[in-house]
Amino acid sequence: MSSFFTTPKKRKSSAPDTSRSKRSKAPRESTKKPARKPTVEDDEDISSGSDVEKNAALTDEEVEDEEEKNETAAERRLRLAQQYLENIQEEIDADEAVGFNAEDVDREIIASRLKDSVAEKKGKVYRFLAATYDYSKATASKFRMDTKTVASVAVCLPHIYTVTKDRYIVKWKIDGWKKPKRVAYVRGSRKYDVDHDGHIDDILTVAASSDGKFVVTGGKDHRMIVWDAETLKPLRVFKQHRAAVTGLAFRRNTNQLYSCSADRTCKVWSLDELAYIETLFGHQDEILGIAALAAERCVTVGSRDRTARLWKVVDETQLVFRGGGEGKRGNGFAEGSMDCVSMVDDDHFVTGSDNGMICFWSVHKKKPVATIPAAHGTYIPLAQGEQTAEEVSTDVPLPPVRPREITALAALPYSDIFFSGSYDGYIRAWQISEDKRKVLPLGRVGVPVANSTEVMEIDTQDNDTKKEDPERNVKGIINGLAVFEAPDSEEDLAVVAGVGKEFRLGRWASMEGQNSAVIFRIRKASMYAGSE
Repeated sequence: MSSFFTTPKKRKSSAPDTSRSKRSKAPRESTKKPARKPTVEDDEDISSGSDVEKNAALTDEEVEDEEEKNETAAERRLRLAQQYLENIQEEIDADEAVGFNAEDVDREIIASRLKDSVAEKKGKVYRFLAATYDYSKATASKFRMDTKTVASVAVCLPHIYTVTKDRYIVKWKIDGWKKPKRVAYVRGSRKYDVDHDGHIDDILTVAASSDGKFVVTGGKDHRMIVWDAETLKPLRVFKQHRAAVTGLAFRRNTNQLYSCSADRTCKVWSLDELAYIETLFGHQDEILGIAALAAERCVTVGSRDRTARLWKVVDETQLVFRGGGEGKRGNGFAEGSMDCVSMVDDDHFVTGSDNGMICFWSVHKKKPVATIPAAHGTYIPLAQGEQTAEEVSTDVPLPPVRPREITALAALPYSDIFFSGSYDGYIRAWQISEDKRKVLPLGRVGVPVANSTEVMEIDTQDNDTKKEDPERNVKGIINGLAVFEAPDSEEDLAVVAGVGKEFRLGRWASMEGQNSAVIFRIRKASMYAGSE
Protein backbone atom coordinates (compact mmCIF):
# COMPACT_ATOMS: atom_id res chain seq x y z
CA MET A 1 0.00 0.00 0.00
CA SER A 2 2.74 2.37 0.89
CA SER A 3 4.23 1.91 -2.53
CA PHE A 4 0.93 2.94 -4.14
CA PHE A 5 0.96 6.45 -2.57
CA THR A 6 4.62 7.11 -3.11
CA THR A 7 5.48 9.97 -5.46
CA PRO A 8 6.80 8.81 -8.74
CA LYS A 9 10.28 9.65 -9.76
CA LYS A 10 10.78 12.45 -12.22
CA ARG A 11 11.59 11.47 -15.71
CA LYS A 12 15.09 11.91 -16.72
CA SER A 13 15.22 14.62 -19.36
CA SER A 14 17.21 13.75 -22.37
CA ALA A 15 20.35 15.68 -22.92
CA PRO A 16 20.06 18.50 -25.41
CA ASP A 17 21.37 17.90 -28.86
CA THR A 18 24.21 20.34 -28.86
CA SER A 19 25.21 19.52 -32.36
CA ARG A 20 21.78 20.48 -33.77
CA SER A 21 21.62 23.78 -31.89
CA LYS A 22 25.06 24.67 -33.03
CA ARG A 23 24.10 23.97 -36.59
CA SER A 24 20.95 26.12 -36.32
CA LYS A 25 22.83 29.09 -34.87
CA ALA A 26 25.40 29.04 -37.58
CA PRO A 27 24.60 31.28 -40.57
CA ARG A 28 23.16 29.28 -43.43
CA GLU A 29 24.76 29.87 -46.74
CA SER A 30 22.27 30.32 -49.56
CA THR A 31 22.63 27.96 -52.43
CA LYS A 32 20.69 30.28 -54.78
CA LYS A 33 22.45 32.83 -56.86
CA PRO A 34 21.60 36.49 -56.26
CA ALA A 35 18.87 37.92 -58.52
CA ARG A 36 20.15 39.72 -61.52
CA LYS A 37 19.24 43.31 -62.01
CA PRO A 38 17.07 43.77 -65.09
CA THR A 39 19.10 45.08 -67.92
CA VAL A 40 17.98 45.98 -71.35
CA GLU A 41 19.73 43.98 -73.97
CA ASP A 42 19.60 44.53 -77.67
CA ASP A 43 17.67 41.34 -78.31
CA GLU A 44 15.03 41.77 -75.50
CA ASP A 45 11.42 42.80 -76.20
CA ILE A 46 10.35 46.11 -74.68
CA SER A 47 6.64 46.46 -73.65
CA SER A 48 4.83 49.23 -75.43
CA GLY A 49 3.70 52.35 -73.57
CA SER A 50 0.04 51.49 -74.15
CA ASP A 51 0.43 48.17 -72.33
CA VAL A 52 2.03 49.90 -69.39
CA GLU A 53 -0.74 52.49 -69.27
CA LYS A 54 -3.36 49.76 -69.57
CA ASN A 55 -1.88 47.81 -66.70
CA ALA A 56 -1.66 51.00 -64.62
CA ALA A 57 -5.29 51.81 -65.38
CA LEU A 58 -6.34 48.33 -64.37
CA THR A 59 -4.48 48.60 -61.09
CA ASP A 60 -6.09 52.02 -60.49
CA GLU A 61 -9.54 50.58 -61.11
CA GLU A 62 -8.79 47.68 -58.76
CA VAL A 63 -7.67 50.14 -56.11
CA GLU A 64 -10.82 52.24 -56.59
CA ASP A 65 -13.04 49.15 -56.37
CA GLU A 66 -11.24 48.09 -53.22
CA GLU A 67 -11.66 51.57 -51.74
CA GLU A 68 -15.41 51.60 -52.57
CA LYS A 69 -15.82 48.24 -50.84
CA ASN A 70 -14.04 49.43 -47.72
CA GLU A 71 -15.61 52.92 -47.53
CA THR A 72 -18.14 53.74 -44.83
CA ALA A 73 -21.67 55.04 -45.42
CA ALA A 74 -20.59 58.62 -44.70
CA GLU A 75 -17.66 58.36 -47.11
CA ARG A 76 -19.97 56.97 -49.78
CA ARG A 77 -22.40 59.86 -49.36
CA LEU A 78 -19.56 62.33 -49.61
CA ARG A 79 -18.23 60.66 -52.77
CA LEU A 80 -21.67 60.68 -54.45
CA ALA A 81 -22.19 64.34 -53.53
CA GLN A 82 -18.83 65.28 -55.04
CA GLN A 83 -19.65 63.29 -58.16
CA TYR A 84 -23.04 65.05 -58.43
CA LEU A 85 -21.35 68.45 -58.18
CA GLU A 86 -18.86 67.47 -60.87
CA ASN A 87 -21.69 66.41 -63.20
CA ILE A 88 -23.52 69.72 -62.69
CA GLN A 89 -20.28 71.60 -63.32
CA GLU A 90 -19.76 69.71 -66.58
CA GLU A 91 -23.30 70.59 -67.72
CA ILE A 92 -22.74 74.25 -66.95
CA ASP A 93 -19.36 74.27 -68.69
CA ALA A 94 -20.94 72.74 -71.79
CA ASP A 95 -23.63 75.42 -71.88
CA GLU A 96 -21.35 78.38 -71.25
CA ALA A 97 -19.86 80.29 -74.19
CA VAL A 98 -16.19 79.68 -74.94
CA GLY A 99 -13.89 82.19 -73.30
CA PHE A 100 -16.46 83.45 -70.77
CA ASN A 101 -15.18 83.26 -67.22
CA ALA A 102 -18.12 82.93 -64.84
CA GLU A 103 -16.93 81.08 -61.77
CA ASP A 104 -19.12 83.08 -59.41
CA VAL A 105 -22.15 82.61 -61.64
CA ASP A 106 -21.44 78.88 -61.80
CA ARG A 107 -21.35 78.66 -58.03
CA GLU A 108 -24.68 80.45 -57.76
CA ILE A 109 -26.25 78.20 -60.40
CA ILE A 110 -24.97 75.06 -58.69
CA ALA A 111 -26.23 76.25 -55.31
CA SER A 112 -29.61 77.15 -56.80
CA ARG A 113 -29.97 73.78 -58.52
CA LEU A 114 -29.02 71.91 -55.37
CA LYS A 115 -31.50 73.94 -53.31
CA ASP A 116 -34.31 73.39 -55.83
CA SER A 117 -33.55 69.68 -56.11
CA VAL A 118 -33.66 69.19 -52.34
CA ALA A 119 -36.87 71.24 -52.02
CA GLU A 120 -38.64 69.30 -54.76
CA LYS A 121 -37.61 65.97 -53.26
CA LYS A 122 -39.02 67.15 -49.94
CA GLY A 123 -42.21 68.21 -51.75
CA LYS A 124 -42.17 71.81 -50.52
CA VAL A 125 -43.01 75.11 -52.19
CA TYR A 126 -39.71 76.64 -53.22
CA ARG A 127 -40.59 78.98 -56.10
CA PHE A 128 -42.20 82.27 -55.09
CA LEU A 129 -43.05 83.70 -58.48
CA ALA A 130 -46.55 85.13 -58.20
CA ALA A 131 -45.53 88.75 -57.66
CA THR A 132 -43.11 88.77 -60.60
CA TYR A 133 -45.73 88.37 -63.37
CA ASP A 134 -48.00 90.93 -65.00
CA TYR A 135 -51.34 89.14 -65.41
CA SER A 136 -53.21 92.13 -66.81
CA LYS A 137 -51.12 92.19 -70.01
CA ALA A 138 -51.41 88.49 -70.82
CA THR A 139 -52.08 87.76 -74.47
CA ALA A 140 -54.71 85.22 -75.54
CA SER A 141 -54.90 82.94 -78.55
CA LYS A 142 -57.94 80.80 -79.34
CA PHE A 143 -57.70 77.50 -81.20
CA ARG A 144 -60.55 75.20 -82.00
CA MET A 145 -61.96 72.40 -84.09
CA ASP A 146 -65.58 71.94 -85.14
CA THR A 147 -66.56 69.85 -82.12
CA LYS A 148 -68.85 69.94 -79.11
CA THR A 149 -67.87 71.08 -75.62
CA VAL A 150 -64.18 70.75 -74.73
CA ALA A 151 -64.23 68.69 -71.53
CA SER A 152 -60.56 68.61 -70.49
CA VAL A 153 -57.03 69.63 -71.51
CA ALA A 154 -53.56 68.18 -70.85
CA VAL A 155 -50.07 69.41 -71.69
CA CYS A 156 -46.83 67.59 -72.50
CA LEU A 157 -44.52 70.07 -74.16
CA PRO A 158 -44.53 70.92 -76.97
CA HIS A 159 -48.04 69.47 -77.37
CA ILE A 160 -51.51 70.16 -75.99
CA TYR A 161 -54.22 67.50 -75.91
CA THR A 162 -57.93 68.31 -75.81
CA VAL A 163 -60.91 65.97 -75.52
CA THR A 164 -64.54 66.73 -76.31
CA LYS A 165 -67.99 65.42 -75.48
CA ASP A 166 -68.44 64.12 -79.03
CA ARG A 167 -65.53 61.66 -78.60
CA TYR A 168 -62.72 63.66 -80.23
CA ILE A 169 -59.09 63.55 -79.07
CA VAL A 170 -57.12 66.37 -80.69
CA LYS A 171 -53.36 66.91 -80.57
CA TRP A 172 -52.01 70.46 -80.97
CA LYS A 173 -48.45 71.73 -81.28
CA ILE A 174 -47.22 74.86 -79.52
CA ASP A 175 -44.99 77.07 -81.64
CA GLY A 176 -43.82 80.06 -79.64
CA TRP A 177 -46.22 83.00 -79.72
CA LYS A 178 -48.13 81.58 -82.69
CA LYS A 179 -51.52 79.98 -82.57
CA PRO A 180 -51.23 76.23 -81.79
CA LYS A 181 -51.53 74.02 -84.85
CA ARG A 182 -53.53 70.85 -85.08
CA VAL A 183 -51.26 67.84 -85.60
CA ALA A 184 -53.59 64.85 -85.35
CA TYR A 185 -56.99 63.82 -84.08
CA VAL A 186 -59.01 60.67 -83.46
CA ARG A 187 -62.73 60.21 -83.01
CA GLY A 188 -64.47 57.38 -81.22
CA SER A 189 -67.17 55.17 -82.66
CA ARG A 190 -70.92 55.39 -82.29
CA LYS A 191 -72.51 54.42 -79.01
CA TYR A 192 -72.98 50.77 -78.05
CA ASP A 193 -70.24 49.60 -80.43
CA VAL A 194 -68.67 47.47 -77.69
CA ASP A 195 -66.06 45.92 -79.99
CA HIS A 196 -64.53 49.30 -80.82
CA ASP A 197 -61.05 49.97 -79.36
CA GLY A 198 -61.78 53.66 -78.75
CA HIS A 199 -64.43 55.56 -76.84
CA ILE A 200 -68.12 55.01 -77.52
CA ASP A 201 -69.46 57.81 -75.31
CA ASP A 202 -68.48 61.29 -74.06
CA ILE A 203 -64.79 61.71 -73.19
CA LEU A 204 -64.55 63.49 -69.85
CA THR A 205 -60.86 63.65 -68.94
CA VAL A 206 -57.34 63.41 -70.39
CA ALA A 207 -53.79 63.17 -68.99
CA ALA A 208 -50.36 63.07 -70.67
CA SER A 209 -47.20 61.46 -69.29
CA SER A 210 -44.16 63.66 -68.71
CA ASP A 211 -41.93 61.55 -70.99
CA GLY A 212 -44.26 62.09 -73.96
CA LYS A 213 -45.01 58.39 -74.52
CA PHE A 214 -48.59 58.03 -73.32
CA VAL A 215 -51.88 59.89 -73.46
CA VAL A 216 -54.71 58.49 -71.35
CA THR A 217 -58.41 59.33 -71.66
CA GLY A 218 -61.48 58.40 -69.64
CA GLY A 219 -65.16 58.70 -70.46
CA LYS A 220 -68.77 57.96 -69.72
CA ASP A 221 -68.41 54.54 -71.35
CA HIS A 222 -66.53 53.32 -68.20
CA ARG A 223 -63.38 52.99 -70.29
CA MET A 224 -59.86 54.21 -69.64
CA ILE A 225 -57.82 54.06 -72.84
CA VAL A 226 -54.04 54.38 -73.15
CA TRP A 227 -52.91 55.94 -76.46
CA ASP A 228 -49.54 56.23 -78.14
CA ALA A 229 -48.83 59.96 -77.87
CA GLU A 230 -46.98 60.05 -81.18
CA THR A 231 -49.61 58.43 -83.41
CA LEU A 232 -52.76 58.51 -81.23
CA LYS A 233 -53.21 54.77 -81.69
CA PRO A 234 -54.81 52.84 -78.82
CA LEU A 235 -52.40 50.64 -76.84
CA ARG A 236 -54.71 49.22 -74.19
CA VAL A 237 -58.33 49.56 -73.13
CA PHE A 238 -59.04 49.15 -69.40
CA LYS A 239 -62.58 48.40 -68.28
CA GLN A 240 -62.06 47.91 -64.55
CA HIS A 241 -64.14 50.96 -63.57
CA ARG A 242 -67.86 50.28 -63.19
CA ALA A 243 -68.98 53.86 -63.93
CA ALA A 244 -67.80 56.97 -65.79
CA VAL A 245 -64.07 57.75 -65.49
CA THR A 246 -64.06 61.37 -64.30
CA GLY A 247 -60.41 62.15 -63.54
CA LEU A 248 -56.83 61.15 -64.39
CA ALA A 249 -53.47 62.25 -62.99
CA PHE A 250 -49.89 61.07 -63.59
CA ARG A 251 -47.39 60.93 -60.78
CA ARG A 252 -44.80 63.57 -61.65
CA ASN A 253 -41.87 62.35 -63.80
CA THR A 254 -43.13 58.76 -63.76
CA ASN A 255 -45.58 56.57 -65.67
CA GLN A 256 -47.60 55.73 -62.57
CA LEU A 257 -51.20 56.79 -63.12
CA TYR A 258 -54.13 57.49 -60.79
CA SER A 259 -57.73 57.39 -61.98
CA CYS A 260 -61.02 58.23 -60.28
CA SER A 261 -64.54 57.34 -61.21
CA ALA A 262 -68.22 57.82 -60.45
CA ASP A 263 -68.12 54.30 -58.97
CA ARG A 264 -66.55 55.93 -55.85
CA THR A 265 -63.15 54.28 -56.30
CA CYS A 266 -59.65 55.45 -57.13
CA LYS A 267 -57.34 53.06 -58.98
CA VAL A 268 -53.56 52.93 -59.38
CA TRP A 269 -51.92 51.86 -62.67
CA SER A 270 -48.41 51.30 -64.02
CA LEU A 271 -48.20 52.22 -67.68
CA ASP A 272 -44.66 50.88 -68.11
CA GLU A 273 -46.23 47.42 -67.89
CA LEU A 274 -49.72 48.61 -68.95
CA ALA A 275 -50.99 46.96 -65.79
CA TYR A 276 -53.50 47.55 -63.01
CA ILE A 277 -52.05 47.73 -59.47
CA GLU A 278 -54.73 48.35 -56.84
CA THR A 279 -58.02 50.02 -55.90
CA LEU A 280 -58.54 52.60 -53.15
CA PHE A 281 -61.90 52.77 -51.34
CA GLY A 282 -63.32 55.41 -49.03
CA HIS A 283 -65.48 58.02 -50.76
CA GLN A 284 -69.23 57.93 -50.21
CA ASP A 285 -70.18 59.54 -53.52
CA GLU A 286 -68.86 60.07 -57.03
CA ILE A 287 -65.22 61.16 -57.25
CA LEU A 288 -65.06 64.12 -59.64
CA GLY A 289 -61.45 65.28 -59.43
CA ILE A 290 -57.95 63.94 -58.74
CA ALA A 291 -54.45 65.46 -58.54
CA ALA A 292 -50.91 64.18 -57.89
CA LEU A 293 -47.30 65.37 -57.78
CA ALA A 294 -43.93 63.65 -57.23
CA ALA A 295 -44.71 61.79 -54.00
CA GLU A 296 -46.52 58.47 -54.16
CA ARG A 297 -49.82 59.96 -53.05
CA CYS A 298 -52.85 61.62 -54.63
CA VAL A 299 -55.77 63.84 -53.59
CA THR A 300 -59.40 63.29 -54.63
CA VAL A 301 -62.67 65.15 -54.09
CA GLY A 302 -65.93 63.28 -53.60
CA SER A 303 -68.62 65.69 -54.84
CA ARG A 304 -71.66 65.39 -52.56
CA ASP A 305 -69.87 63.63 -49.71
CA ARG A 306 -68.07 67.00 -49.38
CA THR A 307 -64.70 65.49 -48.53
CA ALA A 308 -61.22 65.65 -49.94
CA ARG A 309 -59.05 62.61 -49.30
CA LEU A 310 -55.28 62.31 -49.37
CA TRP A 311 -54.29 58.76 -50.31
CA LYS A 312 -50.88 57.56 -49.09
CA VAL A 313 -50.45 54.67 -51.49
CA VAL A 314 -47.35 53.13 -49.92
CA ASP A 315 -48.70 53.28 -46.37
CA GLU A 316 -52.18 52.18 -47.50
CA THR A 317 -53.74 54.96 -45.46
CA GLN A 318 -55.92 58.00 -46.16
CA LEU A 319 -56.53 61.39 -44.57
CA VAL A 320 -60.05 62.84 -44.71
CA PHE A 321 -60.69 66.59 -44.99
CA ARG A 322 -64.33 67.62 -44.57
CA GLY A 323 -65.81 70.66 -46.27
CA GLY A 324 -69.33 72.00 -46.01
CA GLY A 325 -68.51 75.42 -44.57
CA GLU A 326 -69.76 78.82 -45.65
CA GLY A 327 -66.49 80.72 -45.40
CA LYS A 328 -65.41 83.20 -42.79
CA ARG A 329 -67.68 85.91 -44.19
CA GLY A 330 -70.80 83.83 -43.63
CA ASN A 331 -72.40 84.70 -46.96
CA GLY A 332 -75.02 81.97 -46.62
CA PHE A 333 -73.93 79.89 -49.64
CA ALA A 334 -73.75 76.39 -48.20
CA GLU A 335 -71.43 73.92 -49.88
CA GLY A 336 -73.26 71.08 -51.57
CA SER A 337 -70.54 69.48 -53.69
CA MET A 338 -66.74 69.53 -53.86
CA ASP A 339 -65.95 69.35 -57.56
CA CYS A 340 -62.28 70.02 -58.42
CA VAL A 341 -58.83 69.86 -56.85
CA SER A 342 -55.21 70.76 -57.61
CA MET A 343 -52.01 70.09 -55.63
CA VAL A 344 -49.66 72.96 -54.78
CA ASP A 345 -46.97 70.79 -53.18
CA ASP A 346 -46.92 67.47 -51.35
CA ASP A 347 -48.42 69.02 -48.22
CA HIS A 348 -50.86 71.62 -49.63
CA PHE A 349 -53.73 71.60 -52.13
CA VAL A 350 -56.72 73.70 -53.22
CA THR A 351 -60.32 72.63 -53.83
CA GLY A 352 -63.28 74.25 -55.58
CA SER A 353 -66.96 73.81 -54.74
CA ASP A 354 -70.41 74.43 -56.16
CA ASN A 355 -70.96 77.38 -53.81
CA GLY A 356 -68.11 79.26 -55.50
CA MET A 357 -65.70 78.75 -52.60
CA ILE A 358 -62.00 78.03 -53.05
CA CYS A 359 -60.36 76.35 -50.05
CA PHE A 360 -56.64 76.13 -49.37
CA TRP A 361 -55.74 73.04 -47.32
CA SER A 362 -52.74 71.72 -45.41
CA VAL A 363 -52.35 68.01 -44.73
CA HIS A 364 -51.54 68.89 -41.13
CA LYS A 365 -54.96 70.45 -40.46
CA LYS A 366 -58.43 69.01 -40.79
CA LYS A 367 -60.02 72.36 -41.69
CA PRO A 368 -59.03 74.69 -44.55
CA VAL A 369 -56.23 77.14 -43.82
CA ALA A 370 -57.85 79.83 -45.99
CA THR A 371 -61.17 80.17 -47.81
CA ILE A 372 -62.36 82.47 -50.59
CA PRO A 373 -66.18 82.60 -50.73
CA ALA A 374 -67.84 83.42 -54.06
CA ALA A 375 -64.44 83.59 -55.74
CA HIS A 376 -65.96 84.19 -59.19
CA GLY A 377 -68.79 86.42 -58.09
CA THR A 378 -72.55 85.88 -58.01
CA TYR A 379 -75.42 86.17 -60.46
CA ILE A 380 -79.24 86.20 -60.60
CA PRO A 381 -80.48 83.04 -62.38
CA LEU A 382 -83.47 84.77 -64.02
CA ALA A 383 -84.12 88.37 -64.98
CA GLN A 384 -87.13 90.39 -63.85
CA GLY A 385 -89.38 89.34 -66.72
CA GLU A 386 -88.23 85.73 -67.08
CA GLN A 387 -89.32 84.16 -63.81
CA THR A 388 -93.05 84.25 -64.57
CA ALA A 389 -95.49 84.31 -67.48
CA GLU A 390 -97.67 86.99 -65.88
CA GLU A 391 -97.87 90.33 -67.61
CA VAL A 392 -97.25 92.20 -64.39
CA SER A 393 -94.34 90.57 -62.61
CA THR A 394 -93.50 93.27 -60.09
CA ASP A 395 -95.17 91.33 -57.26
CA VAL A 396 -93.28 88.14 -58.02
CA PRO A 397 -90.17 87.82 -55.84
CA LEU A 398 -86.90 87.44 -57.66
CA PRO A 399 -84.97 84.18 -57.23
CA PRO A 400 -82.10 84.36 -54.76
CA VAL A 401 -78.63 85.36 -55.84
CA ARG A 402 -76.41 82.38 -56.57
CA PRO A 403 -72.63 82.04 -56.64
CA ARG A 404 -70.87 80.76 -59.72
CA GLU A 405 -69.47 77.25 -59.31
CA ILE A 406 -65.71 76.64 -59.45
CA THR A 407 -65.37 74.38 -62.47
CA ALA A 408 -61.56 74.14 -62.85
CA LEU A 409 -58.35 74.65 -60.86
CA ALA A 410 -54.69 74.45 -61.85
CA ALA A 411 -51.55 75.21 -59.82
CA LEU A 412 -47.98 75.63 -61.01
CA PRO A 413 -46.23 72.78 -59.13
CA TYR A 414 -44.14 73.77 -56.09
CA SER A 415 -44.88 77.48 -56.53
CA ASP A 416 -47.18 80.07 -54.96
CA ILE A 417 -49.47 80.53 -58.01
CA PHE A 418 -52.72 78.86 -58.96
CA PHE A 419 -55.57 79.67 -61.34
CA SER A 420 -59.31 79.10 -61.19
CA GLY A 421 -62.08 78.99 -63.77
CA SER A 422 -65.85 79.27 -63.85
CA TYR A 423 -68.33 80.79 -66.33
CA ASP A 424 -67.97 84.52 -65.56
CA GLY A 425 -65.74 84.91 -68.62
CA TYR A 426 -62.35 85.10 -66.89
CA ILE A 427 -59.49 83.04 -65.56
CA ARG A 428 -58.48 84.36 -62.16
CA ALA A 429 -54.99 84.21 -60.66
CA TRP A 430 -54.29 83.71 -56.96
CA GLN A 431 -51.21 83.97 -54.76
CA ILE A 432 -50.41 81.86 -51.71
CA SER A 433 -48.69 83.90 -49.02
CA GLU A 434 -45.16 82.97 -48.02
CA ASP A 435 -46.31 81.75 -44.61
CA LYS A 436 -48.96 79.59 -46.36
CA ARG A 437 -51.81 81.03 -44.33
CA LYS A 438 -53.53 83.34 -46.81
CA VAL A 439 -54.68 83.35 -50.42
CA LEU A 440 -54.51 86.74 -52.16
CA PRO A 441 -56.22 87.73 -55.45
CA LEU A 442 -53.92 88.74 -58.29
CA GLY A 443 -56.66 89.80 -60.71
CA ARG A 444 -58.20 88.50 -63.90
CA VAL A 445 -55.83 87.15 -66.53
CA GLY A 446 -55.68 89.34 -69.63
CA VAL A 447 -57.81 92.18 -68.19
CA PRO A 448 -56.21 95.62 -67.62
CA VAL A 449 -55.72 96.50 -63.96
CA ALA A 450 -57.73 99.72 -64.36
CA ASN A 451 -60.79 97.65 -65.31
CA SER A 452 -60.23 94.78 -62.87
CA THR A 453 -62.11 95.47 -59.65
CA GLU A 454 -60.93 92.19 -58.16
CA VAL A 455 -57.32 93.29 -57.67
CA MET A 456 -58.08 94.78 -54.25
CA GLU A 457 -61.51 93.32 -53.56
CA ILE A 458 -63.34 90.29 -54.93
CA ASP A 459 -66.23 91.24 -57.16
CA THR A 460 -69.54 89.96 -55.80
CA GLN A 461 -71.86 92.16 -57.81
CA ASP A 462 -74.86 90.67 -59.56
CA ASN A 463 -73.65 90.18 -63.10
CA ASP A 464 -75.81 88.43 -65.63
CA THR A 465 -73.63 86.02 -67.62
CA LYS A 466 -75.83 86.38 -70.70
CA LYS A 467 -74.94 90.05 -71.15
CA GLU A 468 -72.14 90.80 -73.54
CA ASP A 469 -69.03 92.13 -71.85
CA PRO A 470 -66.26 93.29 -74.17
CA GLU A 471 -63.67 92.42 -71.51
CA ARG A 472 -64.72 88.78 -71.22
CA ASN A 473 -61.89 86.92 -72.90
CA VAL A 474 -63.15 83.39 -72.14
CA LYS A 475 -66.78 83.18 -73.23
CA GLY A 476 -68.35 79.97 -72.04
CA ILE A 477 -67.79 77.46 -69.25
CA ILE A 478 -64.18 76.67 -68.34
CA ASN A 479 -64.16 72.88 -67.96
CA GLY A 480 -60.41 72.33 -67.70
CA LEU A 481 -57.21 74.25 -66.92
CA ALA A 482 -53.51 73.50 -67.32
CA VAL A 483 -50.57 75.74 -66.42
CA PHE A 484 -46.94 75.33 -67.47
CA GLU A 485 -43.79 77.27 -68.20
CA ALA A 486 -43.53 78.35 -71.82
CA PRO A 487 -41.25 76.02 -73.85
CA ASP A 488 -39.33 78.79 -75.60
CA SER A 489 -38.79 80.92 -72.50
CA GLU A 490 -38.63 79.86 -68.85
CA GLU A 491 -39.47 83.46 -67.94
CA ASP A 492 -43.05 83.13 -69.25
CA LEU A 493 -46.08 81.23 -68.02
CA ALA A 494 -48.78 79.71 -70.19
CA VAL A 495 -52.32 78.81 -69.13
CA VAL A 496 -54.59 76.67 -71.31
CA ALA A 497 -58.33 76.54 -70.79
CA GLY A 498 -60.84 74.09 -72.28
CA VAL A 499 -64.10 75.98 -72.91
CA GLY A 500 -67.57 74.88 -73.88
CA LYS A 501 -71.22 75.86 -73.94
CA GLU A 502 -72.10 73.07 -71.52
CA PHE A 503 -70.73 71.72 -68.27
CA ARG A 504 -68.32 68.81 -68.47
CA LEU A 505 -70.55 66.28 -66.72
CA GLY A 506 -74.03 67.31 -67.85
CA ARG A 507 -76.32 69.61 -69.78
CA TRP A 508 -78.15 71.23 -66.86
CA ALA A 509 -77.12 74.70 -68.15
CA SER A 510 -76.12 76.23 -71.44
CA MET A 511 -74.02 79.36 -71.80
CA GLU A 512 -73.25 81.63 -74.70
CA GLY A 513 -69.78 81.03 -75.98
CA GLN A 514 -67.73 78.86 -78.28
CA ASN A 515 -66.50 75.29 -77.96
CA SER A 516 -62.77 75.89 -78.12
CA ALA A 517 -59.51 76.12 -76.18
CA VAL A 518 -57.70 79.31 -75.20
CA ILE A 519 -54.03 79.72 -74.35
CA PHE A 520 -52.79 82.73 -72.38
CA ARG A 521 -49.17 83.80 -72.29
CA ILE A 522 -48.16 85.65 -69.11
CA ARG A 523 -44.88 87.50 -69.05
CA LYS A 524 -42.88 88.90 -66.18
CA ALA A 525 -43.43 92.54 -65.29
CA SER A 526 -39.72 93.23 -65.83
CA MET A 527 -40.10 92.27 -69.51
CA TYR A 528 -42.68 95.00 -70.07
CA ALA A 529 -40.62 97.50 -68.10
CA GLY A 530 -37.67 96.82 -70.38
CA SER A 531 -39.75 97.29 -73.53
CA GLU A 532 -41.12 100.60 -72.29
